[in-house]
Amino acid sequence: MEFSAKQIAQFIQGRVEGDENAMVHTFAKIEDGTLGSISFLANPKYVQYIYDTKASIVLVDDSLNFEHPVKTTIIRVKNARDCVAKLLQLYASSLPKKKGIDPLAFISPKAKVGKDCYVGAFAYIGDGVEIGDGCQIYPNVTIMENVKIGNNCLFYPHVSIYYGCHIGNNVTLHSGAVIGADGFGFAPNPETNQYDKIPQLGIVTIEDNVEIGANTCVDRSTMGTTTVRKGVKLDNLVQIAHNTDIGENTVMSAQVGVAGSTTVGQWCMFGGQVGISGHIKIGDKVLLGAQSGAPSSIESNQMLIGTPPVGKMAFFRSHALVNKLPELYKQLNALQKEVEELKKNASK
Repeated sequence: MEFSAKQIAQFIQGRVEGDENAMVHTFAKIEDGTLGSISFLANPKYVQYIYDTKASIVLVDDSLNFEHPVKTTIIRVKNARDCVAKLLQLYASSLPKKKGIDPLAFISPKAKVGKDCYVGAFAYIGDGVEIGDGCQIYPNVTIMENVKIGNNCLFYPHVSIYYGCHIGNNVTLHSGAVIGADGFGFAPNPETNQYDKIPQLGIVTIEDNVEIGANTCVDRSTMGTTTVRKGVKLDNLVQIAHNTDIGENTVMSAQVGVAGSTTVGQWCMFGGQVGISGHIKIGDKVLLGAQSGAPSSIESNQMLIGTPPVGKMAFFRSHALVNKLPELYKQLNALQKEVEELKKNASK
């Protein structure tokens, strides 16, 4: 599909500078722009690319000014990055969806599949499964017995959903995601000198509008449910342990790990490799910087970094002092020697 600069400006409420009939059919980074592509410029550090880009249209922030003439067509908006996101969503929604059941898929006679669904080759859908309308289930997806799935879900290849789990509407699971594997429950047995497995009899509940990245695992609970609430976004390689409760609209970057029986509040943001201890509570709107570790509960509305996590400025001040420790150690030794000399002289 092609769109003109005028049509795009109307959709995102922007202002055209240049050829309002310029046409685009794809997206590109500003430095890699080609004829027929649209790009954006929001960071002044990249302003040099605007003069040579081959992109037909570039979205720019209203606040940006250019020192030299610009050849490409410009659309000025309040926030170019946000407008690109809207255009990408529009483009993605316009792409045709697959429909139909591949003859190589296995669907149990005891399962129910809704209208306008796609089920790819070698997908497995077990007894008692219920799938809503408009779902896209790609090849090699495994959906075990008695799983309940809402409408308009998208499961990419090699997703595995264990028995009994509940999935809401508009849920996206990327390749290799595992929903409902056993929680990590073992108890040492002195009599046998080994670990006894604690059966994990609960389920996982994923609410509406959740997106879960590739090779991310959400473990089933020992009893009850592990819950991922509506609007949550989990990156690739995230681990959500048994009996946890992840609050609405919380986002987690790659390699975050949340231990068992922990509650995470709404609108939290965790950077890459954040580690959350078990049996604690994280409040609402908590922001944890990359590689932070939370061994105990955290109150709401805090931005923290480090292990244990501290305030942003306190962390940076402490880190700056750490770099100076060798020099400070030498100074301290020199001062100690001076004090010892003064003591000797004073005793004389």
